[in-house]
Amino acid sequence: MPQSSRYSDERVEQLLSKLIKVLEEHRTPTDLSLMLLGNMVTNLINTSVAPAQRKTLARSFAEALQASIREDEDKTH
Repeated sequence: MPQSSRYSDERVEQLLSKLIKVLEEHRTPTDLSLMLLGNMVTNLINTSVAPAQRKTLARSFAEALQASIREDEDKTH
């Protein structure tokens, strides 16, 4: 069951589009894009989350990421 967000779909899509545009403008390969995004997540957790909550948040994030991965054939490749 999807979780509701306090952020509008429009805002999420707008920011996601800008992030994707930057990566595309620099012709960033997938592995480097994933490394950069992972570093960004790590930085956000380390600088914005209380130390006692970091491991729990990282675990929840990893679980949400795994749950969102499509296992069916993706037509975008």
